[in-house]
Amino acid sequence: MATATWNGTVIAQSEDTIMVEGNHYFPPETVDRAFLLVSDQQSVCPWKGTADYYDVVVDGKVNAGAAWYYPSPKPAASDIKNYVAFWQGVRVKS
Repeated sequence: MATATWNGTVIAQSEDTIMVEGNHYFPPETVDRAFLLVSDQQSVCPWKGTADYYDVVVDGKVNAGAAWYYPSPKPAASDIKNYVAFWQGVRVKS
Protein backbone atom coordinates (compact mmCIF):
# COMPACT_ATOMS: atom_id res chain seq x y z
CA MET A 1 0.00 0.00 0.00
CA ALA A 2 1.41 3.38 -1.00
CA THR A 3 0.19 6.51 0.78
CA ALA A 4 0.81 10.15 -0.15
CA THR A 5 0.49 12.67 2.70
CA TRP A 6 1.09 16.37 3.07
CA ASN A 7 0.48 18.66 6.02
CA GLY A 8 -0.74 15.65 8.02
CA THR A 9 -3.44 14.72 5.51
CA VAL A 10 -3.72 11.65 3.26
CA ILE A 11 -3.98 12.82 -0.36
CA ALA A 12 -3.82 9.41 -2.08
CA GLN A 13 -3.67 5.75 -1.13
CA SER A 14 -3.41 2.69 -3.35
CA GLU A 15 -2.10 -0.85 -3.65
CA ASP A 16 -1.89 -0.42 -7.42
CA THR A 17 0.58 2.38 -8.03
CA ILE A 18 2.93 2.21 -10.99
CA MET A 19 6.60 2.98 -10.27
CA VAL A 20 8.33 5.13 -12.88
CA GLU A 21 11.76 6.65 -12.32
CA GLY A 22 11.42 6.23 -8.55
CA ASN A 23 7.98 7.86 -8.33
CA HIS A 24 4.72 6.20 -7.36
CA TYR A 25 1.99 7.06 -9.87
CA PHE A 26 -1.41 6.70 -8.21
CA PRO A 27 -4.50 5.57 -10.15
CA PRO A 28 -6.76 8.63 -10.60
CA GLU A 29 -9.62 7.13 -8.58
CA THR A 30 -7.35 6.72 -5.53
CA VAL A 31 -6.49 10.42 -5.28
CA ASP A 32 -8.66 12.70 -3.14
CA ARG A 33 -9.44 15.55 -5.56
CA ALA A 34 -10.68 17.72 -2.70
CA PHE A 35 -7.01 18.52 -2.01
CA LEU A 36 -5.99 19.28 -5.61
CA LEU A 37 -6.29 22.57 -7.47
CA VAL A 38 -5.56 22.70 -11.21
CA SER A 39 -2.35 24.60 -11.97
CA ASP A 40 -1.28 26.15 -15.27
CA GLN A 41 2.20 24.67 -14.78
CA GLN A 42 3.48 22.16 -17.33
CA SER A 43 6.72 20.34 -18.05
CA VAL A 44 7.92 18.10 -20.85
CA CYS A 45 9.62 14.73 -20.54
CA PRO A 46 11.28 13.39 -23.72
CA TRP A 47 9.77 9.92 -23.38
CA LYS A 48 6.58 10.50 -21.32
CA GLY A 49 5.29 13.69 -22.94
CA THR A 50 3.77 16.83 -21.43
CA ALA A 51 2.84 16.78 -17.73
CA ASP A 52 0.13 18.96 -16.23
CA TYR A 53 0.29 19.93 -12.56
CA TYR A 54 -1.91 20.39 -9.53
CA ASP A 55 -1.33 22.49 -6.45
CA VAL A 56 -1.90 20.49 -3.27
CA VAL A 57 -4.05 22.43 -0.81
CA VAL A 58 -4.57 21.33 2.81
CA ASP A 59 -6.01 23.50 5.60
CA GLY A 60 -5.50 26.64 3.55
CA LYS A 61 -1.82 25.90 2.88
CA VAL A 62 -0.77 25.61 -0.75
CA ASN A 63 2.03 23.42 -2.08
CA ALA A 64 2.29 24.79 -5.63
CA GLY A 65 2.87 22.23 -8.37
CA ALA A 66 3.30 19.36 -5.93
CA ALA A 67 1.38 16.83 -8.05
CA TRP A 68 1.57 16.00 -11.73
CA TYR A 69 0.04 13.71 -14.31
CA TYR A 70 0.17 12.97 -18.04
CA PRO A 71 -3.23 13.49 -19.71
CA SER A 72 -1.89 12.50 -23.15
CA PRO A 73 1.34 10.57 -22.63
CA LYS A 74 3.55 9.30 -25.40
CA PRO A 75 3.07 5.59 -26.24
CA ALA A 76 5.98 4.48 -24.03
CA ALA A 77 4.19 5.94 -20.99
CA SER A 78 0.62 5.02 -21.86
CA ASP A 79 0.28 2.92 -18.67
CA ILE A 80 0.39 6.08 -16.51
CA LYS A 81 -2.19 8.13 -18.41
CA ASN A 82 -3.96 10.35 -15.83
CA TYR A 83 -2.13 8.66 -12.93
CA VAL A 84 -0.93 11.20 -10.33
CA ALA A 85 2.56 11.48 -8.83
CA PHE A 86 3.81 13.76 -6.05
CA TRP A 87 6.91 15.65 -4.97
CA GLN A 88 7.95 18.89 -3.19
CA GLY A 89 7.39 17.68 0.33
CA VAL A 90 4.43 15.40 -0.30
CA ARG A 91 5.55 12.26 1.49
CA VAL A 92 4.94 8.95 -0.25
CA LYS A 93 5.43 5.79 1.81
CA SER A 94 4.96 2.23 0.69
